[in-house]
Amino acid sequence: MLNRRTALLGAGVGALAGLSGCATLATPPQTAALLGAGPSGPAGLTPAVELTAVPFYPQTRYHCGPAALATVLVHIGMDTSPEQLADAVFLPSREGSLQPEMLAATRRAGALGVLLQPQLADLFREVAAGNPPIVLQNLGLAWAPRWHYAVLVGYDLAQQVVVLRSGIVERERMGFTLFERTWARGRHWAFAAVPPGRLPVTAGETDATQAAIGFERVASPAQAEQAYASVLQRWPDNALAGLGQGNTRYAAGNLRGAAQAFERVALKHDSAAAWHNLAAVRVKLGENALARSAAERALQRATTQEPNWREAAERLLRSMPAS
Repeated sequence: MLNRRTALLGAGVGALAGLSGCATLATPPQTAALLGAGPSGPAGLTPAVELTAVPFYPQTRYHCGPAALATVLVHIGMDTSPEQLADAVFLPSREGSLQPEMLAATRRAGALGVLLQPQLADLFREVAAGNPPIVLQNLGLAWAPRWHYAVLVGYDLAQQVVVLRSGIVERERMGFTLFERTWARGRHWAFAAVPPGRLPVTAGETDATQAAIGFERVASPAQAEQAYASVLQRWPDNALAGLGQGNTRYAAGNLRGAAQAFERVALKHDSAAAWHNLAAVRVKLGENALARSAAERALQRATTQEPNWREAAERLLRSMPAS
């Protein structure tokens, strides 16, 4: 069984083959839950939203991935186009785009691509917050899939419809039941693209952190620090984000700021990695006594709890000047 993060092909839009009988089937569970919440929907969810300012790029053959990605990136202020993104996300041998390529291209364009929870209500909350998600649909059947990326730009709880930028249709209206079924066949995969310094409103801590870590690999230190800062603003005790913040400050030449970030993580989590990095930065700052103390703490922690850091801690201690 594939999970929602498994890379599936996102190829061209096709006819809704085999879906004409859906109306005779039971209402899918998330749609049923939304409808069961009453005409106003779940608490805190705006009854109807449409992001009319989101741009539209009609896809060319098999290019629903680049078209969908350009839609959300231009919406958040990135200067790009489907043609510019095609080489980054389109795989000719697959006649489509895989999910990892979509997320990687988002990062290279200067934005965070954050995976969303497989919840229909969360997609709607992102739309209401101005973050139109990219969703992966299977417009065919399980045994004859037609993978397709679309951008969710609106919904109406009373009319039970969503609005999509999809294929060559600028405002495709689709009933909740049909949308949920096609999205479920895509393993409920969806993500939102946001500028560094922001997070999707429904983002989970793990997905947001992983997005920031992936972003750091291709972003400038200043941009990467913004991404980690947004994670820490929502989850102040996140150790990985704290380490990332320290790393990006170090890369930018802000040694004092890096030391402060590493020290916070070290004191909060007693992390060998944080103690080690703190020691290394304090050596650079000329604070040899404090550096040795931090390195000794890193070795102690590595010896008892984090063996992967033991060799690095020992090497750092050996390299330190005599006190």
